[in-house]
Amino acid sequence: MCGLFETGFFYSLLFPGLTVCGVLCICLVIVLWIIRQHLQRKKKSVSTSKNEKDQMVVAFFHPYCNAGGGGERVLWCALRALQKRYPEAVYVVYTGDVNVSGQQILEGAFRRFNIRLVHPVQFVFLRKRYLVEDGRYPHFTLLGQSLGSILLGWEALMQCVPDVYIDSMGYAFTLPLFKYIGGCRVASYVHYPTISTDMLSVVKNQNTGFNNAAFITKNPLLSRAKLIYYYLFAFIYGLVGSCSDAVMVNSSWTLNHILSLWKVGHCTSIVYPPCDVQTFLDIPLHEKKMTSGQLLVSIGQFRPEKNHPLQIRAFAKLLGKKRAESFPSLKLILIGGCRNKDDEFRVNQLRSLSEELGVQEDVEFKINISFDELKNYLSEAAIGLHTMWNEHFGIGIVECMAAGTIILAHNSGGPKLDIVIPHEGHITGFLAESEEGYADAMAHILSLSAEKRLQIRKNARASVSRFSDQEFEVSFLSSVEKLFK
Repeated sequence: MCGLFETGFFYSLLFPGLTVCGVLCICLVIVLWIIRQHLQRKKKSVSTSKNEKDQMVVAFFHPYCNAGGGGERVLWCALRALQKRYPEAVYVVYTGDVNVSGQQILEGAFRRFNIRLVHPVQFVFLRKRYLVEDGRYPHFTLLGQSLGSILLGWEALMQCVPDVYIDSMGYAFTLPLFKYIGGCRVASYVHYPTISTDMLSVVKNQNTGFNNAAFITKNPLLSRAKLIYYYLFAFIYGLVGSCSDAVMVNSSWTLNHILSLWKVGHCTSIVYPPCDVQTFLDIPLHEKKMTSGQLLVSIGQFRPEKNHPLQIRAFAKLLGKKRAESFPSLKLILIGGCRNKDDEFRVNQLRSLSEELGVQEDVEFKINISFDELKNYLSEAAIGLHTMWNEHFGIGIVECMAAGTIILAHNSGGPKLDIVIPHEGHITGFLAESEEGYADAMAHILSLSAEKRLQIRKNARASVSRFSDQEFEVSFLSSVEKLFK
């Protein structure tokens, strides 16, 4: 009797519960519909110019547009390409760089990348960029940043409702917001998937990494819990990414992961990032004199995944080898951009590491330098270093190769699959993984004959034309053309 009573009681609550849930869902749909209609009216008023002619509004979501990394070069080259093809449109950039003016941002783009836009661009300054800072979420970082990006995207949408929305920084969770609430056609340029099958493998195999702390790898229960969290996040990431009307990825490595997660192969294509190849090809290709000191350079933002400590540790090992062999004096120059205080803190940690290893006199840091300064360093450098595991692409690698600097990159990701590959059967650079591997490879490069080094430089230069600004513009415009019809 007790069991029958409980069953009857349960069913007596089921129908009212479902009714309440249904009513709440209907109310939510109505509220979202009202918001969408309000935004459509707002969009129409914004897109109408003074001569009462509708203008298409194209917006890029790039909260760190004033940074100096490869992602920012993609932004400015994409804007330049679209302005040439669709000069009548209005172009907007959502940015969180509230401490500088729009003019200063444009001047920075010219100074760092040698890019000047042909038409004006409007900047929408966002006050809540702190919501996507990784330092704000010491735990559940992926989820925190993704939810934060939705709120940041909401702030952007409330200020300007575009016709075409392009996420150029990898905030995929903003795509359904702009598509279904803002009524926009949406596209995404993916530099690096927020989560990848490689990240799942790291957690599954309990390997320690910058995104998988040692205390988790040592605890099977925590590892299992994190793996479940990653699988759930990957599922949701796939859902939001599939909202995109056009998907562009920057390398074969990124393509493989996005296809497995987003499953939108019909609208996904590889668009290699633009590299100012011609500017670096203008550097005379001559063999550096080995009698003087040799420069080793690293190009990349000071983010944790770039793994700058590996460069310094490998360089310290190389200096140890130098004492036993007849190498010239060596100096490591780390060139990169700092986006915020977290990046500045990492640079200070790297300085401390240099002091700890006793190489502080041989390691220099160049922060947010100009394009001309970058070009000068590459013209003098003998070796270009790259140490990020599963780098999505690596614009800095291409720049080194175009400048005639022998590249030593990580044996994974885009560098392995797309860049440091044989050209017409000839070697274009070197790959390594461990501290010892990097130190040995650097020692090997320095020991090569002048003729051999010169031949590798020539091979590398001949291979990088496929990464030029012109090739990017053609591929990018072809991928987004459907959004402008």
